Amino acid sequence: MRISVVIPTYNRASLLGRALASAYAQTALPAEVIVVDDGSTDGTAELVREHFPSAKYCFQENRGVSAARNRGIGLATGSWIALLDSDDEWRPEKLERQSAELAANPDYGLCHCDEVWMRSGRRVNAGSRHVKAGGHIFRRCLPLCAISPSAAMIRRRVFDEIGGFDESLPACEDYDFWLRYCARYPVLYVDEKLVIKHGGRRDQLSQAVEGLDRFRIRALEKILSAGALGAPDSRAARRMLIQKIRIYAAGAAKRGRDQEADALLARAQVHCEVLAQAKEGRA
Repeated sequence: MRISVVIPTYNRASLLGRALASAYAQTALPAEVIVVDDGSTDGTAELVREHFPSAKYCFQENRGVSAARNRGIGLATGSWIALLDSDDEWRPEKLERQSAELAANPDYGLCHCDEVWMRSGRRVNAGSRHVKAGGHIFRRCLPLCAISPSAAMIRRRVFDEIGGFDESLPACEDYDFWLRYCARYPVLYVDEKLVIKHGGRRDQLSQAVEGLDRFRIRALEKILSAGALGAPDSRAARRMLIQKIRIYAAGAAKRGRDQEADALLARAQVHCEVLAQAKEGRA
């Protein structure tokens, strides 16, 4: 199994070394490690060249994490892509354990694992809504991301089948990708904490980007408009879409954006009508 590690990064020279060190400390070494520098100005290039000279380094003008991931995937020569965010790290046995599970279950195109959460240097417990699972998990993907990028190993040809990460989304691009994958395929899950996720910083997208639900709304509308969902999944996705639109509309109204809130509620009503027609067998 030839594995390419893809690490997108932007102005995280102080953290990237930890991620790279964890990739090179694997008990089953990857075939290559690709760092896509999305326009950093903080010495990232020097860090990679001086301390990790075997890594493939690619610089591009700042275009966002999706474009950086896609660039790395395009450069990869492996049959499997292991994603690693530059602020996370892997346990040494991560790739070995996932490779073994995939060898025993060769029909899967995506494998993920459990994770340890760290916030500002302290371990925290994930809530019940973040519990990971395998199999057909499309409906688990609807409320929020059910798979962490740093936990995922993805067969290279999957990107040819469903496309890469949506570069028009400044955030929740992983949510969008998991929806598209899980709408079609089951996932393999390794119930071991093989990833350490570090959070609690302002530069993370979940902290830096306001109103994340608006991007989840776009992803849900996109998967519904694609017309690839069966009736039960379609109904579940539309119900979640209505819920997220209403929540986001309430936030807009609270901030005095009444016109935006009214337009959002009108969109929610359209989806409610589609659900009602489907229930009556007319859609």
